[in-house]
Amino acid sequence: MKRVVDWFFAPAPAERLAALRIVIGTYACGYLVARLPELVSVTRLPRGSFDPIGVASVLGAPLPGVVVVAIVIATIGLAIAFTLGVAFRITGPLAAVALLWTLTYRTSWGQTFHTENLLVLHVFALAVSPAADAWAVRARPVSRPAGYGWAIKLMIALTAATYVVAGVAKLKLAGAAWLDGDQLRNQIAIDNLRKALLGEDVAILATPLLDHGWVFTGLSLATLVVELGAPIALVGGRIGHRLGLMWAIAAWLFHVGVVLLMNILFPYALFGFAYLPLVELERPLGKLGRFARGRRDLGRRNAGVTRSV
Repeated sequence: MKRVVDWFFAPAPAERLAALRIVIGTYACGYLVARLPELVSVTRLPRGSFDPIGVASVLGAPLPGVVVVAIVIATIGLAIAFTLGVAFRITGPLAAVALLWTLTYRTSWGQTFHTENLLVLHVFALAVSPAADAWAVRARPVSRPAGYGWAIKLMIALTAATYVVAGVAKLKLAGAAWLDGDQLRNQIAIDNLRKALLGEDVAILATPLLDHGWVFTGLSLATLVVELGAPIALVGGRIGHRLGLMWAIAAWLFHVGVVLLMNILFPYALFGFAYLPLVELERPLGKLGRFARGRRDLGRRNAGVTRSV
């Protein structure tokens, strides 16, 4: 037990946690802005289409359109404050709750999306952590007995848990039959047939591979290895860190395969954000910051020389 506690509370730089806040917060802001038309479009949908799930289940009827739009705009504002670290003890939790509500409310109007779950979980983990002790507006050095590593470990554990849950679900629904590849092959075939009938783009590799059943046997096994093997990302030490990075690469390739075979995007994972807690992110972000400051200082010096001439 002591080894687990020592691992969980192993020290990490405040800048690493802050870098995660900045990068993941930036992704959340961009994601909300990109989906803004869709998030507010529910105000024009028939009231009968509203089927509340999750936190939105407290509602007996849809919210007024003006309230929906106001919440979405407020969520974007809170996400910006979250990213900058402005009054983070207040804006951090508020941003996490607002993000959960906004995305859940949208999902309550149609197909249940799973592509946003890990983003919301990571934002919550950051929101309850001291993620604004560095690289934030008015950041102040604070003595933290618990340190900063625990929040990063929590984010890694959340990432691993989402994959394990998916793997367990496959075994629960299909059992050992999943391993023969027919379940996966049929799922891909049906999904692409539906897309073709609805006039959507068929996945680029679906048609060429569906005639080769043996391919899906290997893909089915590989899927379970990636999903049930996710806890390897939690192994400590230098070797464990390397194993975690190897798993992250395999998981990323898994999502690339999902796009090529089903045209289904999990953008948070596909663009690598899901695996950032495994990376010493403060190094590249710190270099970028120093480069930007150097360019700014050079510009000021050049401006000063021009004025003096």
